[in-house]
Amino acid sequence: MTYSHLYALFLGFMIDLLAGDPPRLPHPVRLIGRLIEASEKRLRAVFPKTPEGELWAGAAMAIIVAGASLGSALLLLRLLGLVSPLARLAAETVLCWQLLAVKSLRTESMKVRAALAEGDIAGARRAVSMIVGRDTEALDEAGVARAAVETVAESASDGIIAPLLFMALGGAPLGMLYKAVNTMDSMVGYKNDRYLYFGRAAAKTDDVLNFIPARIAGLLMCLAAYAAGFDGKNALRIFFRDRKKHKSPNSAHTEAACAGALGLRLGGPSRYFGKLVEKPYIGDPLRSVEPEDIRRANRLALFTALLGLLVFCVLPILTSL
Repeated sequence: MTYSHLYALFLGFMIDLLAGDPPRLPHPVRLIGRLIEASEKRLRAVFPKTPEGELWAGAAMAIIVAGASLGSALLLLRLLGLVSPLARLAAETVLCWQLLAVKSLRTESMKVRAALAEGDIAGARRAVSMIVGRDTEALDEAGVARAAVETVAESASDGIIAPLLFMALGGAPLGMLYKAVNTMDSMVGYKNDRYLYFGRAAAKTDDVLNFIPARIAGLLMCLAAYAAGFDGKNALRIFFRDRKKHKSPNSAHTEAACAGALGLRLGGPSRYFGKLVEKPYIGDPLRSVEPEDIRRANRLALFTALLGLLVFCVLPILTSL
């Protein structure tokens, strides 16, 4: 068995940790997003404009986008492998780098903290609106900070640990498949008038793919809380108590671990597309949320990512040696 994909994953992780996502560099997620937009437009024109027709159109889009993402990565690496093993390794390293969001998560969320530190609540609302799906216009300072913390916690699962796991199992091609499904869910997986039926296949597929990674991520975050200097015991307690307090089967696992580790209460009512959505609270209000919790959440996410890298990548490499 070859472990070259694990070397690519390790190198890609380290590059992402140092460089993040350069804005001018072509990014596979942007290409996936364009494919989703083009597929939606054409499939809506082909299938009947009925609930059943939209279900079939959404399912067709999920197959097309996921298949194209997986197939293009497999083909690219196969062709480069015929040229040189080093060329394949270099390409897979770049793909692994771009499929992770360790530094970009910190960069974008810390913009929120910076605005709050300057007393710029309007700027903080704009910054947090770039990383959350909820309405942000009426959020106060605590609401903005809470939204950023929740996003960091949730993204530690689907932006870091899940891609790490899939790439450790099947290299960059499997990571591309996961990222395609996750991007579809973020773009069309809404329960509103436009996507209630069309986005259902993408949302359900995302639920399936994240089922195991979300639970692993929650446990890793609880363990990371000890290493990062937070309350690991409370993280475990809240994780097992509140990890299912969400309509999504996967979203609350890392939120619960983060809430417990930091001693916060997350969740609660939020507005989406102008509608108030009642969500259960996660964690106990041992203290009030503050802007500094954004930095603390990022520290926790970083230690979770490093622990994931150790378990999924470094230990298998060492074992192979």
